Amino acid sequence: MSDKQVRLLMVLTSILWSGAFITGKFSIQEFPPFALTFFRFLFALPFIFTILYLKEPKNLFPHGKQWPPLLFLGFIGTFCYHALFFTSLNYTTAINSSLIGAINPMVTALLAAAFFSEHLTPLRIVGIFLSFGGVFLFITNGDMLLISQFQMNHGDFLMLIGVFCFSLYSLLSRRYMKHYRLTPFMVIAYTFLTCVVISIPFVIWENPSSYLSTTTARGWLSILYMSVFASVLGYLFQAIAIQRIGASGTAVFINLVPIFTIIQSVTILGETITLIKLICAAIVIIGVYLATRPESSNNPIKVQSQFS
Repeated sequence: MSDKQVRLLMVLTSILWSGAFITGKFSIQEFPPFALTFFRFLFALPFIFTILYLKEPKNLFPHGKQWPPLLFLGFIGTFCYHALFFTSLNYTTAINSSLIGAINPMVTALLAAAFFSEHLTPLRIVGIFLSFGGVFLFITNGDMLLISQFQMNHGDFLMLIGVFCFSLYSLLSRRYMKHYRLTPFMVIAYTFLTCVVISIPFVIWENPSSYLSTTTARGWLSILYMSVFASVLGYLFQAIAIQRIGASGTAVFINLVPIFTIIQSVTILGETITLIKLICAAIVIIGVYLATRPESSNNPIKVQSQFS
């Protein structure tokens, strides 16, 4: 596979990830947040464990010291992020949630600089400020009254917390993989499994009998899409791209997710987009690019995608 084909594959991956915001909006109308989190990763488990078995049979079962980091990563990065993501969709638009999700690289870079002494170049700092400023203007719609009172939509706030959870997961997973000799396939398989197990009591609390009888084929197919296409295939395509064009080159394609989400949200969900929101989205995307672009003088910050 040539580098050009890999880049086209990452464009497809960005479309798959953006589709998760659309199908998430569909499915949240029929399922509560914890049930969506549970079913999304339950359906993904057979696929991801089959891949782990075929590619790394010796790593199918973690050793004793590998369990605590896997359990924590599954809790903070998979369970917490997705429970917050699905809950946020009850209160905000798919466009808002995707754009807020796109600042994950900046939050990761800030946490890395603050707690792990990773270097930030002036260009990355400019990118971070542009991205946060663009998101702030986007969620306030440039309304001076909202800006002066700093009123934030409840769903936007939950999505921001989710982004911080996933950024912490991104930082810790890199260190845990090195320290505990975990492979990426082990991490993804067992964080999915951890998420499913942790979700069970919350799913029971949501009382499945109150909604399962009214669910439709569209709701189940939406979950299946998120499981197979956004989670399993999206992750595999990302892993292929990282091997061929590097983590930094792959991370740039995160910029395309909010663009594709805006297109799909307007055409499929009928959400509205104003000129000020388009300008703010452009500011965010430019900021993400500046903060994640490869630099010859530095080791690039390795960014994982929360869309998988």
